[in-house]
Amino acid sequence: MALLTYIEAISKGLWEEMERDESVILLGEDIGKFGGAFKVTKGFLDRFGEERVIDTVLAETAILGAATGAAVVGMRPVAEMQFADFVTTGFSQLVNNTASIHYRWHIPCPMVVRLPSGAGIHGGPFHSRNPEAWFFHQPGFKIVAPSFPHDAKGLIKAAVRDNNPVIYLEHKRLYRHVKGEVPDTDYTIEIGKGVVRREGNDLSIITYGATVHQALETADAMAKEGVSVEVVDLLSLMPLDTELILASVRKTGKALIVHEDNLTGGIGGEIAAIISEKAFEHLDAPVRRLGALDIPTPYSPPLEEFFLPNAKKLTAAARELAAY
Repeated sequence: MALLTYIEAISKGLWEEMERDESVILLGEDIGKFGGAFKVTKGFLDRFGEERVIDTVLAETAILGAATGAAVVGMRPVAEMQFADFVTTGFSQLVNNTASIHYRWHIPCPMVVRLPSGAGIHGGPFHSRNPEAWFFHQPGFKIVAPSFPHDAKGLIKAAVRDNNPVIYLEHKRLYRHVKGEVPDTDYTIEIGKGVVRREGNDLSIITYGATVHQALETADAMAKEGVSVEVVDLLSLMPLDTELILASVRKTGKALIVHEDNLTGGIGGEIAAIISEKAFEHLDAPVRRLGALDIPTPYSPPLEEFFLPNAKKLTAAARELAAY
């Protein structure tokens, strides 16, 4: 076991996969000598060489197109977007080409797209997006969103080994603020399975990524008021662990769905629909959603905090739902 930060766990998982499999290559802007914008790939160039750690031009369309081409001829590319926001310039490659290759050609497309996502770092509207809902709507992708270092390592290794294109959401605010015990052994975490982070009986908070930590804060606060909150960490957004979601809601009777993405059109709406369709008779209150405001991410720290979901907002929503 080693005590690692979230970002160290991602780096270690990538390093181990490159050691294990020579077909794994990395592509991205400044990932070589510079070590990446957030230093995830620091030292990789010296160990694996420029044929496997490829500094690209500043063109996300080229990065994703090259990764897709490499994947269909037997490589396992991991493409890094410096910020998740920049994936929009390569959207056509991913949605029109990458996602549909298996359906059209009946061949695997084993590639990973690493997306440093999320706000809370005062990055403003061009460096703070949570783009998961765009890809959630497109058949052909798997999508994961780890919240702790243990899962960050296990999921990046599982993503590299998967024969489908995997969108790997890594929240920037967690990079150096979250630490945890990570096994030194080789392990993966199954894509499509979530976990219950905290058992509870009165209310379910269903979430993923950075908001898992806020949900756990809320559970602690609500426990002092005599309310038992269950926290469900999805880990995988596509496929969703619907059985875990439904089992939790059927037990507690109340559901609060939380994500940092803008509320309207977010993944929370789909989860709410699943609960309404398959667990309606178990509900003791309307399904509640909490997300970011439907505006671009503000640069100003006070405005950014007002824009985002946080533990205070979660606790207020949980309190109202518990009292319904």
